[in-house]
Amino acid sequence: MDGAGLRIGVVVARFNSYITDRMLESALARLVELGVSDADVTVAHVPGSFELPVTAAAMVRSDGCDAVICLGAVIEGETAHFEYVSKEAADGIARLSSDTGIPVIFGVLTTYSTDQAFSRIEHAAGYAEAAVEMANLLRTIRDA
Repeated sequence: MDGAGLRIGVVVARFNSYITDRMLESALARLVELGVSDADVTVAHVPGSFELPVTAAAMVRSDGCDAVICLGAVIEGETAHFEYVSKEAADGIARLSSDTGIPVIFGVLTTYSTDQAFSRIEHAAGYAEAAVEMANLLRTIRDA
């Protein structure tokens, strides 16, 4: 769980920013605690969770990130939009990670209520931990 020397990208959705801004704060604070330098963290804001995968892909391909954390909050509403956005975000993030060999962490809350989303904000610290752990694991495997 040593983040020293790792380059971490964070892509955060602006939609439901009252949730995602706090998730970003939590993830960034945890990255610092794990030894990741502020200078080694790149943050990009996107309109919503649907845009997370394409932006994470750009980060992976151009920034040389060791891992990317995708943060979003999709809260069920009155239409099926919730299902399409959350599925495409999940599928795109998983596919990107598989295709590139770079860990892309699924930090998208998919909840049925705002209260559920608020109670899960601090999970973002765990997404930061997953990014550091996976980056180190894959680096160890590649160097073996």
